[in-house]
Amino acid sequence: MAQLTTPAAGEPAVRDPGQPAGPSVDVIRVKYGACLVAAAFVLLGLVFAIAVSRFTAAADVAAVVASVATVVGTIIGAFFGVQVGTSGKEAAEAQRDRAETITRAALSKLSPADADDVLKKI
Repeated sequence: MAQLTTPAAGEPAVRDPGQPAGPSVDVIRVKYGACLVAAAFVLLGLVFAIAVSRFTAAADVAAVVASVATVVGTIIGAFFGVQVGTSGKEAAEAQRDRAETITRAALSKLSPADADDVLKKI
């Protein structure tokens, strides 16, 4: 398990030398998102090519392509919606953890009686 030390201001986080550095979660999300969009375009192109070869009326081709594009668009939209929600949740949790650390550090500077009084008021 990789251990991160708390860096001083302006210093980068230092990983345990025995652990390999992995790609960040954001980089992985971008890669999956790009692959998903590229696959969607390939799928829509394939559907369009098949529809053009099978149907002679433009309305029929448009109906087939539109039905597939609707489903693919919905799936891609859901994927990116979940990614944005997850990213927001991670940012909120990081801010909460930082606030908790600051609060604990501030309470540790008080006498035990004063710290108990502060905690009771919260």
